[in-house]
Amino acid sequence: MQHVATRARDQRAAMPFRLLVIGVISFLTLVDLFAAQAILPSLTKAYGVTPAEMGFAVNASTLGMAVAGIAIALLAGRIDRRSGIWISLACLAVPTMLLGTMPDLATFTALRIVQGVFMSAAFTLTMAYLAEHYSATDVASALAAYVTGNVACNLFGRLMSASLASSFGLEVTFFVFAVLNLAGAALVYFTLQRMAPMNASMAKSPFAAWIAHFRNPPLRAAFGLGFIVLFVFLGTFTYVNFVLARAPIALSPMSLGFVYFVFLPSVFTTPLAGRAVAAIGTRPTFWASFAVAALGLPLLLIADLTVVLAGLVLIAAGTFFAQAAATGFVSRTATTERGAASGIYLASYYLGGLAGSAVLGVVFDMFGWTETVVVLGIALVLAALLTFQLKDPR
Repeated sequence: MQHVATRARDQRAAMPFRLLVIGVISFLTLVDLFAAQAILPSLTKAYGVTPAEMGFAVNASTLGMAVAGIAIALLAGRIDRRSGIWISLACLAVPTMLLGTMPDLATFTALRIVQGVFMSAAFTLTMAYLAEHYSATDVASALAAYVTGNVACNLFGRLMSASLASSFGLEVTFFVFAVLNLAGAALVYFTLQRMAPMNASMAKSPFAAWIAHFRNPPLRAAFGLGFIVLFVFLGTFTYVNFVLARAPIALSPMSLGFVYFVFLPSVFTTPLAGRAVAAIGTRPTFWASFAVAALGLPLLLIADLTVVLAGLVLIAAGTFFAQAAATGFVSRTATTERGAASGIYLASYYLGGLAGSAVLGVVFDMFGWTETVVVLGIALVLAALLTFQLKDPR
């Protein structure tokens, strides 16, 4: 008994370091996804295309992430978690490096899709690893740490890309991020414990888990919420770049990178999502998240940098908090085949991001920024209504 108590105490003492490692792995997994958004105006100018065309090309990675999420949902039970993660990150470095050759727009788009495949594979397998590797009391903290790393890469990845592009050019920017992908693969290889694949016989077929998850109304609603969360987030932070880069605000590319300090408060608020759910429940947590994001939307329409930044802070805090809450909810609600549940959730999540970049790009080009913000508001209302379908798992 004393040996067991000592082991448990040692595990608790090591938990902060483990959470830090989880956050860094998340950062190095997803840094390519959002970093390119900070240099969207520069890419648009370099390729000589419209904002909507470049916005779709940059965010085409979400298509690859959705496809990979579906594939992992089908095959998760047969994939060794650790090997799958580090191999995905090592492969991710290849398309990232090729983007530095500045190919034509079609090739650029295809490479972003390939990036998305490897990012999603690493992301989905890591979430399954955390849900299966940690105890019920620790998994919420582990998942929150992973989402916090996502927040950090939104901030520091954008700052890094903006700084590198301004100082050394677009080509060097992508080469540096390829090195970061390899660093992520090495970190996973040397820190994560090897885990055997889940028993494939747990389900009669890969589709049996899908059917079970989609028959679960709260899980189905969570998948829909994931779609809307990235729809709002990616739609906002893709096209606000063009608003900030043009008159009357007219920020330079370097200054545009510093705008993403709006994510800094989310680094501290996002880890609290699990506590909020435990304290006030799932539905109130989501409603509060969407209310915070909605409060930021009207501020985006005021032609003052300080006011727009305040609006972006609120939208980032609300959507990241909702993402952390949804991630934890899926993990708690899917008591079996968690890899499949994570894959379905992430496929829905990234399809929402692709829809956000495509639909809102058309709205932005055809009608303008005000109408774009209105569509974002409608999406948040739909998310609030969908939250009624959620219930706390017993």
